[in-house]
This record gives sequence, structure tokens and C-alpha cells, in this order.
Amino acid sequence: MIASVTPREILIATIARLLDGVHHVAVGASSPIPAAGAMLLRALKARAGAEPVRISILGSVEHNFFTNGSTELFDCAGQGRIDAFFLGGGQIDGQANINLVGAGDYPRSSVRWPGSFGSAYLYFVVPRVILFREEHTPRVFVEKVDFISAPGVSRPGIHRTGGPYALLTGKGLFAFDRARPGFRLESVHPGHSLGEIVEATGFAFAHDAAPPTTALPDPAILALLRGPVLDDLQETYPDFAAQMRREIAAAADAA
Repeated sequence: MIASVTPREILIATIARLLDGVHHVAVGASSPIPAAGAMLLRALKARAGAEPVRISILGSVEHNFFTNGSTELFDCAGQGRIDAFFLGGGQIDGQANINLVGAGDYPRSSVRWPGSFGSAYLYFVVPRVILFREEHTPRVFVEKVDFISAPGVSRPGIHRTGGPYALLTGKGLFAFDRARPGFRLESVHPGHSLGEIVEATGFAFAHDAAPPTTALPDPAILALLRGPVLDDLQETYPDFAAQMRREIAAAADAA
């Protein structure tokens, strides 16, 4: 075990594993951890001499080949040229429905969020959608969302090429079974437990009696993450990159 690995480095390395096999990853404008995971995958492929991974980060100059923002993103996704995307939500339920509108009885929501934007469209056309929320609490992971911004599953006969692939949180990694449908806990992050995750999750999910621990990044992966990946991340997310460096330094001092 690598004593100085940080919780966010575990999330970033896990995202890189979830993205393995994709050719084009799109990332929203406020998603530094998913962006870092995509950059780590790209660095790993480059190191291995494998086919390069294309990353499109909205809001980035260096890591975005789009010239017309979200319009081109939606066109590209509809044409089947984006393999993976990330979605979050103020609420997420056990059917992988997400709520980006607000909490409470819509339209008189007691709490309002930014809105659905293109989430429903992308959820239907991107084949590998990874749901990501660092916060893992009952207020986020609810039995049933108050408003469905984007549905996790669709009725038979509805054309849908995309949908939920996995859910990654600050406590664990879940896979989504579209046939059941529902989540299954795949692994528990170091420092957390199955009981803690059950208590923090408002919906039921399948799990083993003793789920495995999420794999830690090895020293070679950490070297990539702390070097070229953080350097690349600096262009789009300078504050987050600086925060990551402080966390890494603090973890090393505490080791």
C-alpha cells in the first residue's frame, strides 16, 4: 500500500480504469476530477505507445478541438463520435435518474440548481456515461429524485444508444446493471466501509457480503498523475491543480 496516496488520486485513477478502451472522452466545464482521469488515461496510452485518446474539455483552450462549444459537442455525440461523458446531479436515485433542477416539489422547489441543460440528450446518445459525485450522503443519493432531468433507463421500444455505465463517489464504486435495473457496489474506497456506504445511500443496491477495496494507483501511475497530468490540468483548472498539490504534500508529510 502506498501510504501517501490521497483520496482524490484514488478517484482519478479509478476514472482512468473506467475509461479504458474509449477513443474520445468529453468532459464538462466544471469537472476537474473526471478531466484528470481522462488525462491520466491519455498519458498511460501514450506511455504504452497505444492509440491516442482524444479529450474534449468544455471551457479549455488546449484540450478542446471544438470551435462552437456545446453545439459541436451535441452534434458529435449524436453522430456516435463520443464514447464517454460524465454526469452528476443534486440528486441521483437507484434507477440512475439524475436531478439537476432542484429539491422539493417542482416547480416550487425549495432548492434550485443550475438546470438540466443537455443532460437528457447526452444520457441517451453517449454509450459510457459515468455518474460522478464526490459527496456521498443521503441528500444526494435518494430513493427517488424529486425531478427527473435525465432518466437512467427507458421503456422498451425507445431508441437509446447511451446510458449509465458506473457511479463513482467519494466512498465507493458502483456498476449499473441496465437489465435489472440498478446499481451494484463493486468496491469500497480505503478508509470507508460497506456499513458506512449503506447508511449514506438512500436507495438499495446489490453488493457482496465483503466487497473488495478499490485498487490504489501504483507508483508509476502516481508519477504520471503528479507530473504531466497535473501540469495539463493546470491550464483549465489552475485552482484545483494547486489544491491537489497541497493535498499531495500534506499526505506525504503525514506518511
